[in-house]
Amino acid sequence: MFSRSRLWLSALLFTLLPLRAEDKAPEGKPAEGPDKAAETKPKAEAAEPVTTKHTLTLADGSKLDYTSTTGLLPLTDEEGKPKAGLFHIAYTKGHGAADPKRPVTFCFNGGPGSSSVWLHLGVLGPKKVVLRDDGSVPPPPGGVADNPMSLLEVSDLVFLDPISTGYSKAAPKENPAAYHGYRGDLDSVGEAIRLYITKEGRWSSPKFLAGESYGTTRAAGLAGHLQRRLGIELNGIVLVSTILQFNTISFTDDNDLPYVSYLPTYTSCAFNFRKLAPDLQADLAKALAEAQTFATEEYLPALSHLGSLSPERRAALAKKLSRLTGLGEAYVLGSNLRVTPERFRRELLRGQPLSLGRFDARALAPEDDLVGESASGDASLSNYLGLFTAAMHDHLRNGLGWKKDQQYQILTGLSWDFSPFENRYVDTASPLREAMGRNPSLRVFVASGYYDLATPYFGAETTFARMELTPEARANLTFKRYHGGHMFYMGATELKAFTTDLREFYGKAASGK
Repeated sequence: MFSRSRLWLSALLFTLLPLRAEDKAPEGKPAEGPDKAAETKPKAEAAEPVTTKHTLTLADGSKLDYTSTTGLLPLTDEEGKPKAGLFHIAYTKGHGAADPKRPVTFCFNGGPGSSSVWLHLGVLGPKKVVLRDDGSVPPPPGGVADNPMSLLEVSDLVFLDPISTGYSKAAPKENPAAYHGYRGDLDSVGEAIRLYITKEGRWSSPKFLAGESYGTTRAAGLAGHLQRRLGIELNGIVLVSTILQFNTISFTDDNDLPYVSYLPTYTSCAFNFRKLAPDLQADLAKALAEAQTFATEEYLPALSHLGSLSPERRAALAKKLSRLTGLGEAYVLGSNLRVTPERFRRELLRGQPLSLGRFDARALAPEDDLVGESASGDASLSNYLGLFTAAMHDHLRNGLGWKKDQQYQILTGLSWDFSPFENRYVDTASPLREAMGRNPSLRVFVASGYYDLATPYFGAETTFARMELTPEARANLTFKRYHGGHMFYMGATELKAFTTDLREFYGKAASGK
């Protein structure tokens, strides 16, 4: 069990590890050059934008012309003194001026400490890292190719890298730690959004946010921040692998909720490895329905008075947990009916020198210690890191004309200030609920992977179930689950399903119908 006095991050910072949230945290073909390089305008200084023109072939065979703009958005104080530069890559439809009425989506990943590369080259952008159809990684060095399912078909896209990620950085003599926290992050990303829509004349555009992992925490917080502080109303928010209330993943002695949040994901993982009873193994939907009902109606009440349960009652609960998780009854009893994700990743395939991935349980890592209590690595993250690093540097230089020699910071280790939530768990469901109350047209799309052991789908869905929304606001929620992990869009089948669902969502949200 981790110390409750400290909030840790995953080793490579896709999303938060399950600890107390009030404290500080340390989540095809090779790429080609610009399609039409005549408009490229590289400058000596990094702050100068670079513009290139391209053409994308969409899934239906039609052509989409688009323009990319790469550079720093200058953040200044009230007197105009530079405070920081926030790196962004914008894609707009056409080779001329952007359509001021077209939807625009601001995209970012999480960590905290991650650049936007995963949403950018994984699913939304006009270029995509080349993967095998099942989402597995080809031999290095890999590359990027056109993304025929890009969201650019229905919305202009602006990928934002928070300060100290990507090429974003604080100005000389400015303290970068001022941006490494919940409040400073909202202020800087919110100001970058305001600055972009002002400079580019996009105040009349339907506006969207798309965040993944801690990026969903940021997006929910921004919904309220943009609305209250900057007068910016949103049409829609896309939440990918959602974490809005950290008590749903924080395994501490005083919190039983994570065991409920994770149980259906354990069932999904056991289903994938054929560890369930025959009747459950025959139907994933049936298995998950049983797991969700048991988790909320029986398991959570039992955990609330676990110390007073009779041995017979404990044994009965262990039997049901064993049925729904694929773990042995003796192991569940020995764990005091509480199995953490780290233990589950190691125990489900006990007897084999393998552990499940955290971000995608289907990715298996070799284990030397056959009796280890927890997984020693995470293949679901390490397999992709080098591929995306090479692809991003190649795309920046050879695709976008951003010819800088500095390292693009894909993942960084940042201490994160959660002091606004001192003595309580981080909660951005509240500002999102308030934003939806003030703006009855705001729609929210919640996308989850069945095999995500970092941000379990049931934790997200129960968060929204607890939110006090009007019937009209609740009707603006869309929930989708996909057969994948944290980045469920890596495989071709789920990529198509997700982007098809997004197009339907945008059609409703942008029109207000």
